[in-house]
Amino acid sequence: MSRITMKTPLVEMDGDEMTRILWAMIKEELIEPYIDLKTEYYDLGLKNRNDTDDQVTVDSAEATKKYGVAVKCATITPNAARVKEYDLKEMWKSPNGTIRAILDGTVFRAPILVKGIVPYVKNWVKPITIARHAYGDVYKNVEIKVPGAGKAELVFTAADGSEIRETIHEFKGSGIIQGIHNTDASITSFAHACFKYALDTKQDLWFSTKDTISKKYDHNFKDIFQDLYDNEYKEAFEKAGIEYFYTLIDDAVARVIRSEGGFIWACKNYDGDVMSDMVATAYGDLSMMTSVLVSPNGAYEYEAAHGTVQRHYYKHLKGEETSTNSIATIFAWTGALRKRGELDGIDELVKYADKMERACIKTVEDGKMTKSLSLISTCENPVILNSMDFIKAIRETYDNI
Repeated sequence: MSRITMKTPLVEMDGDEMTRILWAMIKEELIEPYIDLKTEYYDLGLKNRNDTDDQVTVDSAEATKKYGVAVKCATITPNAARVKEYDLKEMWKSPNGTIRAILDGTVFRAPILVKGIVPYVKNWVKPITIARHAYGDVYKNVEIKVPGAGKAELVFTAADGSEIRETIHEFKGSGIIQGIHNTDASITSFAHACFKYALDTKQDLWFSTKDTISKKYDHNFKDIFQDLYDNEYKEAFEKAGIEYFYTLIDDAVARVIRSEGGFIWACKNYDGDVMSDMVATAYGDLSMMTSVLVSPNGAYEYEAAHGTVQRHYYKHLKGEETSTNSIATIFAWTGALRKRGELDGIDELVKYADKMERACIKTVEDGKMTKSLSLISTCENPVILNSMDFIKAIRETYDNI
């Protein structure tokens, strides 16, 4: 069988721990037998990030700008324990945060639905896509631990030297303060990405903040979204038969729980971080959640929504068998290959991606799955497979559909 030829390489960002092991298995079993794979490779494993002073992360993001499509393995964001474990020069920042900032992208996360894995919210019969703003808020915060009594102020000094000054709090004892920011440019990019993605996928778009309490910060998000919708997207939405509306985030939560799904829920950075995990868990498992970062300039970076599966990696190092679900990582590859095929006009790549995703879903629906999936599946007698055998089962399904 001749392999599919690619024109333009993908940016390949390798990662850490168990997902790095799965990454190699997926390439060997599910991609390279069918595709003459072309990638520009970047090793974002923690050791190499440390060795390059994290320049490799910056380089991978710049390459994504150049080539337009990237696929990323899960990576470690180090804490104090990881600094000691890996003998790091410093506590390097989240690679995802660095990449998001360089691409100025919006993260869209959506569940992979499989028959036999019933959402905890029974009326969710369609996927809910979380659109997460990927800049600012607490992820770019400045914090001070207040030692004792005193006045905390918020001060903005303009380029001409003039000031805006507001009192935050008159402290009578110790405490804490935090400063967060955002920019109109980034919020506008976020809004454009959400409106365009909604039109591309023909889904309603919901946006929620807490503007009744945050009358300037959150209200600014609301105003930018509404202005863009009214002036640039309203006609296209009406023509597509889809809806945009704004609501308070507490009202949105209630609406989401009562809904059947099938829409995009746009959230600020922290809200999106929390709500995407909530939605993923309610649908079944983080290992069944896709994630794509979309930049306003049309670059795409695909990855799984979960982490590096540290516990399984330590078992793997001891020579013990693992049963790790690789579906979200496979969908990262298929998402990137599909987009590469669409951009380069290679229909075979698009068809490959569609078929491989069907093979993943059919394998599970046929009762062959990893241990974590068996715990949430309604399948009566599932065949529980180890990490490699599950990938091989997907290949067998692919070859026979």
